Amino acid sequence: MDSEATPRRVIDSNTRHLHAVSPSPSTSPSPLRLWRPAAQRNMRNQWSKLLASKDCWFSAASGGRSHATSLVNAFLSQRFMLQRDLGVLKDMPAILDKACQKLAYQQELSRSALLSSYKDMVLSVSQMVKASKSMRVFLKASTGSPIVQFCDQPEVMNDYGDGGGVPVFSSFSISDFEELAQELVAMFVLELALKRLLVAEFTSMQSEKEIEENDTTRYVRELFEGELDELRLIGLLSGESYDMLPPHIKDLIDLSSQSLLLSHEVTESVLQVYLTSWLANVNLNSSRIDEVILVVEETMQLKL
Repeated sequence: MDSEATPRRVIDSNTRHLHAVSPSPSTSPSPLRLWRPAAQRNMRNQWSKLLASKDCWFSAASGGRSHATSLVNAFLSQRFMLQRDLGVLKDMPAILDKACQKLAYQQELSRSALLSSYKDMVLSVSQMVKASKSMRVFLKASTGSPIVQFCDQPEVMNDYGDGGGVPVFSSFSISDFEELAQELVAMFVLELALKRLLVAEFTSMQSEKEIEENDTTRYVRELFEGELDELRLIGLLSGESYDMLPPHIKDLIDLSSQSLLLSHEVTESVLQVYLTSWLANVNLNSSRIDEVILVVEETMQLKL
C-alpha cells in the first residue's frame, strides 16, 4: 500500500458521520498481514481494560456517595447536638460529650472511607487514560530473527503503529477506535475533577467553633499519597506545575479553584446540593457511553 492510497475513514465522535483524512505512511504488505491480528488482539485487550476500569469507577463513585452521606450526617448531628432536647437523658453525666465523641469518630471513619473511594476513582480514570493511549501496535526493530515481532512503543522510523491507516475491524482504523476511547475518557476526567472538589469540601468540613479555634486557612494539596502524580498523568495538572486545573461542568463555565481554600462553614442546604451533584454525574452522558460501547462491540463482533 503506497502513500497515495484511498484516504481512510474516521468517526466523528459527536455527529457519528465519517470524513476523510490522509493516511499515515503504510506498513509493507508482508508485515501488515501479521500486524492486523496483533492489532486486533491489542485492541480487544485495551478496550476490555478501559471498560473494566469504567465499571470500577462507577462502583467507587457509588461507595463514595454512601460514605459522603454518612460523613455529612455525622457532621450535622454533631453540629446540632447542643440544640436538641435530650429529654430524660439530659441529667446523665457527660452525655453530650460522649455523644459528640461517638459522632466525631463516625465522621473520621466516613472521611477515611470517602478518601479511599476517591483514590479508587482516580486510579480507575488513570487506567482508562493508559488504555486509550495504548491502542497502537508497532513493528519491533530487527533483531536478526526471521520472525516478525510487534511492541507497544515505536522502534522503526515512520511507524505510527496504525498499519498505515488500514482498518483493524470492519471499516474502523486505529484512529477511529482511539477517538471513541478519548471521548469516553474525557467525560470521566471532567467528572473526576468535579468529584475531587466535592471530596475536598466533604473531608475539610469544620464547625464554627473549629474555624474560630484554628483561625487558619486549610489548603487542600494532596488527598492521598501519590495523587498529584496520577492527576498529572490524567491531565488535571497544568504543565510542569502542581496547579490544579479548575473543575467545570461540560459546556458550562469553570468553577472557581478558590474553593480549594477551605475555611468556611458549610450549611446543611449546601451539603445537600453537594450530595445531589455527586449522584447526578453531570459530566457523564450515559446514553452516549452506551452508544459508544455498542458501536465498538458490534464492530469487533465481541461482547466486552
